[in-house]
Amino acid sequence: MIGRLNHVAIAVPDIEAAAAIYRDGFGATVSAPRGLPEHGVTVVFVDLPNTRVELMQPLGEASPIAKFLERNPGGGLHHLCYEVEDILAARDRLAAAGARVLGSGEPRIGAHGKPVLFLHPKDFAGTLVELEEA
Repeated sequence: MIGRLNHVAIAVPDIEAAAAIYRDGFGATVSAPRGLPEHGVTVVFVDLPNTRVELMQPLGEASPIAKFLERNPGGGLHHLCYEVEDILAARDRLAAAGARVLGSGEPRIGAHGKPVLFLHPKDFAGTLVELEEA
């Protein structure tokens, strides 16, 4: 069921400064910032040979990562995103095994234009998990 690691997401207080670390320090290709109002974040993606790093900054005070940054003012690892072939089948299988799906339980369109949903970190060794339909 689980596919490749799509991205590692890092919440940051300053997306331009964080992007510069990857672009200028590592010489990585970094996308332009993109606001995702439906998710309450501004994101950039750092392309790597085997995956991506997503840098996320709150977009407004109601952002779901604002509280994360209150607890971790310097930023930090926010979630891991795994690809799945069929997001509804994956959701149903994991929920039947006891995993909690966050929000309404229905997938929303994510930053890559594909259906995504999030799983409770307490059910995955303390790690927030995002599933994205491949």
